[in-house]
Amino acid sequence: MMLRRLILREASAAVAESKFARRLHGFDQRRGVHSRNKKAMEYVAKGWSAIKEVDRVIDYCELNDRRLIPLLRGAKENFELALEADNLNTHARFWLSKLHLKYHVPGACKAIGAALLVEAADMGNADAQYELGCRLRIENDHVQSDQQAFHYIENAVDQLHPGALYLLGIVYLTGDCVKQDVDSAIWCFHRASEKGHAGAAIAYGSLLLRGVQVPESVTRLNSVGVSPPKRVRRKQKIAEMDQLEMAKEQFQIAARAGCDLGLKWLQRVEQEEKLVMNEEDNECASYV
Repeated sequence: MMLRRLILREASAAVAESKFARRLHGFDQRRGVHSRNKKAMEYVAKGWSAIKEVDRVIDYCELNDRRLIPLLRGAKENFELALEADNLNTHARFWLSKLHLKYHVPGACKAIGAALLVEAADMGNADAQYELGCRLRIENDHVQSDQQAFHYIENAVDQLHPGALYLLGIVYLTGDCVKQDVDSAIWCFHRASEKGHAGAAIAYGSLLLRGVQVPESVTRLNSVGVSPPKRVRRKQKIAEMDQLEMAKEQFQIAARAGCDLGLKWLQRVEQEEKLVMNEEDNECASYV
């Protein structure tokens, strides 16, 4: 009897130790994954900084300027190191694809860039999905490519990618490949402008100036945590002033993004706003 108890006690201890070991092993695995992800993102950040420096000066020199090669080579090496640390890192895969496709980096290969771009898009990277959707629309001219492009753009829209939202808004506004839907276009422009997309803000503001009604799907978004626009007293001017105020907000977004066209539209709206207010003052004076 005592021997049986001893065996059961040792078996229970062995089971407990095994469970603890599995938990510890799982913790070590998660910690290892986190460490690899962190290291990969450090490499991505270094590579991205190098590309930003190239973009800062590239307008003032030739695309194949030898002075850019150290930066481009450094960016490429960092993105490759990021993939070595974490092969599932979609950011490294996307930016490495751009180096192969866009920049004159030593050892660039468009076939490799295209393969990396498709892989990053299929792995769920919104930037890659948008980039691939745009390339499929531009570089191919048949129905299947348009369908594939629309598929990738919609996937990026699901992640609220501003460029994809703007492009889908244009598609809905023009009725290209889909049934024309102005309400859906406005919703796309609105969400993209919230993220600072200058083109979407200008498109949205222009539609507002044309008197296009804002759909309920957008007004519900505006009603949450956003103060209403300024309103004039006379009822017949409320709708007109609201449209002007909303358009003005959109052009301000574009202007803050550094868009000259947004600044020009903003000046035009402010002039229009003054005219409406002067008309209001004149009407008030006529009643006195």
